[in-house]
Amino acid sequence: MLKTAVGWHVELEFEEDTHRTRAAAMVRLPDGTEVRAHGDATRHPADGNQPRVGEEVAGARALNDLAMQLLTKAHDEIDTASGRTSRPLTH
Repeated sequence: MLKTAVGWHVELEFEEDTHRTRAAAMVRLPDGTEVRAHGDATRHPADGNQPRVGEEVAGARALNDLAMQLLTKAHDEIDTASGRTSRPLTH
């Protein structure tokens, strides 16, 4: 039988101006640790104003940064628990 051990809630917030979108991502882990990341998107002057596209690009970059930080955190915890250097965790 499959059980859900924990749930994570990820928050994304955006700030936009006429040419740039900034995204901030945060996940709070069950132990109370918060991991935060950021992503940016810049609109080329020749492109039309499509705020949703900027949010998607900036949000994806923030989530990618968040994912890489979580992989690094897990890798460090494996090394600490095992007392040796493990292979890096990747996608």
